[in-house]
Amino acid sequence: MKGSLIVLLFFMAGCILGVLDIIPLDLQKSNLSMYILYALMLQVGLSIGSSKDLKSIVKDIRPKYLLIPLATIIGTLLFSAFASLLLSQWSIFDCLAVGSGFAYYSLSSILITQFKEASLGIQLATELGTIALLSNIFREMMALLGTPLLVKYFGKLAPISAAGVNSMDVVLPIITRYSGKDMIPVAIFHGILIDLTVPFFVSFFCRL
Repeated sequence: MKGSLIVLLFFMAGCILGVLDIIPLDLQKSNLSMYILYALMLQVGLSIGSSKDLKSIVKDIRPKYLLIPLATIIGTLLFSAFASLLLSQWSIFDCLAVGSGFAYYSLSSILITQFKEASLGIQLATELGTIALLSNIFREMMALLGTPLLVKYFGKLAPISAAGVNSMDVVLPIITRYSGKDMIPVAIFHGILIDLTVPFFVSFFCRL
C-alpha cells in the first residue's frame, strides 16, 4: 500500500512539473523512458535470479499449479476486452494492453506510452499510459484490501490470481496470512511467471 501511494505521489509530481514546464522539452522527448524501462527489467532479473529460495520453490511446484497463472491471464484479458465495450474512446487492443500490466503498473505504463506514441500521438499515448498506471495500482490495492473476502468466498487461490505479479512480493504477506503458508511457493511462482509475460503481452497488443 505504501509503495503504491509513493508511486502515485511521484506521478502527480511529474504531472505538475510537466504542466509548469519546469523540465526541458528536449528531456521529455528523449529516450529517457526507455532507459528507465531497461533499468526496471534489469531489476526484475536480479530479484528473480538472486532469490535463495528459487530452487526450492521450483521443486515444490506441481504441474497443475501452472493453471493458476493461465487462469489469471485469461480472466484478465476477458474482463479487459469487456471493458472496451464500455469505453468507446479506446479500442479493444488498447484495453487489452492496459489489462496486460497484471498490476505491474510501473513497467506497463512506460511500455504503453512508448509503443502507442507513434500511432496515437504523445497526448493520447500518455493518457493511455496513465490509465494503465492507475488501473494496475487499483488492482494491487484491491488485492491487498480484498484478500480476506476473496479467500472467504472464492477460495485460497483467488487472492493469488487477483494480485497478478504482486503475488510474489507486495501482496505475499497477506496471502500467507489468509491463504496459508503452503501457498507461498504457489504465489511466488505465479508472480514470477506473470511478471515475465507482461512485456510480451503489452507490446503485442500495443502493436495491433
